[in-house]
Order: sequence, then C-alpha cells, then structure tokens
Amino acid sequence: MAQFYVNQNQQTGGEHEVHVEGCDFMPFEQNLLELGGHEDCAAALEVARNTYDDVNGCKHCCPDCHTK
Repeated sequence: MAQFYVNQNQQTGGEHEVHVEGCDFMPFEQNLLELGGHEDCAAALEVARNTYDDVNGCKHCCPDCHTK
C-alpha cells in the first residue's frame, strides 16, 4: 500500500491536491495532511473529501485521479 497526502493549501483552481509519498512535486511537509495507506488514488481521494470538498489527484504521481 502506498502512503498518500493532501496539500492543505489550495491550488490556483481552488482544489486540494493529493500526492503519493515520494512525488517530486510534493508540497512542503508542514502543508501536508496524511491520508494513510491506500491501494489506489481513488481511495485516498475519498478520505481527502472528508476534509476538503474540492480535491484532485496530482497529474504527476496520481494521473488516474487527475481531472483538472
């Protein structure tokens, strides 16, 4: 299982981006909220939606969940 995190800072489009541990585009550690271990990005996005209404997968590390 991979570890996932969501950026607590909004992107320019208003969404909070979900990253997998080790992503080259991971935000600073103090801006991350840990989502835990998940089999895929879709499961991690569901957990992120418990905190933020607008979430999106990182286009680099979670391309299957990137929609914007």
